[in-house]
Amino acid sequence: MMDERQSDENLVLKAKRGDADAFNLLVERHYKRIYSLAFQMLGNAEDAADATQETFVKAFEQLRHFRGDASFSTWLHRIAINTCKDMMRRNRPVQFSQLTPEDEHAEFDPATLAEPNPDEILAERERAELVWLALGKLPDEARQILVLCDMQGFSYAEVAAILNLPEGTVKSRLHRARNAFKEAWKSLTREQIAPQKRPKGGDEK
Repeated sequence: MMDERQSDENLVLKAKRGDADAFNLLVERHYKRIYSLAFQMLGNAEDAADATQETFVKAFEQLRHFRGDASFSTWLHRIAINTCKDMMRRNRPVQFSQLTPEDEHAEFDPATLAEPNPDEILAERERAELVWLALGKLPDEARQILVLCDMQGFSYAEVAAILNLPEGTVKSRLHRARNAFKEAWKSLTREQIAPQKRPKGGDEK
């Protein structure tokens, strides 16, 4: 049985020598985070699952070229980002789901409405929906930098390695992306609170 405590580096070496179990363990170890990244980039579960599968297929095919200049995780996320960008170019426009990756396959349970207050749950879901809508309005470059830094939690150095950019460029792009997100957010929230126009010819009560 494969020792699950082995480092990525050891598993990569074994996988390069043809050990399928080692590569399968790498897939299990990184699948959830790659899927989460793909979901946040592409906006729906079906495309995210396709992109995740394609990412690991590419990683398997290109593994012999992995030199270890960066960590396996960084290299894998770089493949995932490029795979998502290719899919976005092929499948425009992006339609963002209102659910998080964890909620995507969850069944509705009325019992969950007992605590906390249903109004609080509804407000939180509406807020999450606005976040996804705002994210979907951003250019690809802005969305990917926000996903990596603010949603995936990577450091500037890690994002720089994934995107093959100087750290200074990452910081400046993130600053612009956050400003773009704020503008998209403000626009959407204004639309939400704008009073509905009264139909023409309607009588006032």
